[in-house]
Amino acid sequence: MSVRIRMSRIGRKNTPFYRIGVYDAHRPQDGVCLEKLGWYNPRSKKTEDELRINLARAEYWLSVGAQPTPKMAILLKRAGVGRPKK
Repeated sequence: MSVRIRMSRIGRKNTPFYRIGVYDAHRPQDGVCLEKLGWYNPRSKKTEDELRINLARAEYWLSVGAQPTPKMAILLKRAGVGRPKK
C-alpha cells in the first residue's frame, strides 16, 4: 500500500483551512484518513498559529516510506521534520 502525507481542505468558502494527515494514495482527497498529524491555517495572523504538526508521528511515517506531496514537503521542512538518512 502506498501512503501519502497530504492536506485535506476543511475550511469554508474563501477561508481555507487544511487538515494534515496520512492517506492511502489510491483514495480520494477527502477520503478516510489513516492518521491525523495536525493542521495548516494559511490565513493566520500569527506565524506560530499557522502550522501544527505532530513531529514524532510525521518522522515515523516518513521513516516507514510515506511520501509527502510537494507542498507538504515544504511545510514539513519548515516545521523541522527532515527526510530520514538512508
